[in-house]
Amino acid sequence: MQLFSNDYFMNEALKEAQKAFNKDEVPIGAVVVCQNQIIARAHNLTETLNDVTAHAEMQAITAAAWHLGGKYLDQCKLFVTVEPCPMCAGALYWAQLGALYYGAPDEKRGYTTLGVKMLHPKTKVESGILQNESVQLIKDFFAQKRK
Repeated sequence: MQLFSNDYFMNEALKEAQKAFNKDEVPIGAVVVCQNQIIARAHNLTETLNDVTAHAEMQAITAAAWHLGGKYLDQCKLFVTVEPCPMCAGALYWAQLGALYYGAPDEKRGYTTLGVKMLHPKTKVESGILQNESVQLIKDFFAQKRK
């Protein structure tokens, strides 16, 4: 079995973010990895579904739980291009996510802005993976909106 790097999986999340960008959605993408395999892919769908809860992370959690046949993701890793918001962090808590890897911080709406521990105590967190690429995609999206 080939082992993939964190950069590889974040690149896959960036591909999902590009799909969101192409749909005129805020370009955030996510993949869930279990045993070195992607079991779920998702991107923001809030505009498409007219649903404020249709964040990439929420879509990925649901798809991964469906794939696994259970609600706990304690053996899984989530790669997401931007820091999860408090809603998504809460869902990740209840899913007991094993590890969270994200690219860009969200200084306005990210879960870390609350200053409280929102993730499950056993969830490992690493940020800054392909941060520049994640930030650039967001900047490009909002620059396009301002034209």
